[in-house]
Amino acid sequence: MNTTPHDLAAAFTDRFGSEPDGLWSAPGRVNVIGEHTDYNDGFVLPFAIKHSTTVAVAVRPDRIVRVASTFSTDDTPVTADLDSLQEGSVEGWAAYPLGVLWAMEQSGYRCPGMDILVDSSVPVGAGLSSSAALECAVAVAANDLSEAGVSRRELATIGQFAENRMVGAPTGIMDQSASLFGEAGHAVFLDCRSGESRLVPLDLEGAGLELMVIDTRVSHSHSTGGYAARRRSCELGAELMGVPALRDLSVKDLAEAAGVLDEETFRRVRHVVTENARVEDAVDVLSRKGPADLGSLLVASHASMRDDFEISCPELDTAVDAALDAGALGARMTGGGFGGAAIALARVGDVPAIRSAVEAAFSAAGFRAPVVFGVLPGAGAARVA
Repeated sequence: MNTTPHDLAAAFTDRFGSEPDGLWSAPGRVNVIGEHTDYNDGFVLPFAIKHSTTVAVAVRPDRIVRVASTFSTDDTPVTADLDSLQEGSVEGWAAYPLGVLWAMEQSGYRCPGMDILVDSSVPVGAGLSSSAALECAVAVAANDLSEAGVSRRELATIGQFAENRMVGAPTGIMDQSASLFGEAGHAVFLDCRSGESRLVPLDLEGAGLELMVIDTRVSHSHSTGGYAARRRSCELGAELMGVPALRDLSVKDLAEAAGVLDEETFRRVRHVVTENARVEDAVDVLSRKGPADLGSLLVASHASMRDDFEISCPELDTAVDAALDAGALGARMTGGGFGGAAIALARVGDVPAIRSAVEAAFSAAGFRAPVVFGVLPGAGAARVA
């Protein structure tokens, strides 16, 4: 995070005039593989990263919630009455924390009023799920402070419900699950239909590898048209193929799908079906061989998102191509698409050359300089003070 726990607690006291009852933190995530499979009841393989969002929270004696942040230029907290919150009634970034409290109450858990100060080191708009980090930090704080005893699995669902209904972003459950269930040295293999997850070894350090994040600085938003249009295409494809979700189709079914679906819908479906298969293959590779053998799956995933799902952009393609040309074992865009970040799997010794090659390629293309940094699997959401 940008601020130490001590400094965040002091900032809370300066802002609200009292000490916080505690601090809770939740990480962003990087998705190794499995893009746009989550809302199709499919499989994903994310891991929690060390970049996190931390909230300082104090319970109030009433039903008022005041939310402020260290990154806002406006010192005035966003204020809401829990008894008056309604679906879609909050705009801007405050919709995420307030949406979580609203969603908890919609699920039958009564929350106290509270003051919340938010601090974050998760880059916004980079495809690292800064939104889920914020949702999960507030969710674990509210769960502890209300003594509701909500399971982590249900907290993930509450976070997704808040993002879908209060924010209006039709996202799946992957981001919240990664933020809540992550552990150091592991990825989270999540079945998005059942909600069941298990940890898969991802010892990058032990293998002499680093996963590089290349933030293109092209911002994206899940609540705008491109993401929603892809989801509608997937729902249409499942309906025309007579299955509950694209999870229920296999690669063998694609020949039939080509004869049933229009060309665009077929390509959307083909991405999801083959991406699900790639996730299962990645879990197998990690279990039997290790992370160094993931490269070809990452490359195939990017090609599928670029050509079939059409969610890449020139900056993402440049990042992937430059990284591969400079010696990366594999690379692909990650996140919802239309901007955000790419990831590159690299030997530690090759990282400086790959970073330089990517920066040079962006400069030659006239793009803004990317932000490049390494990530390792970290711990999930927890109380930190």
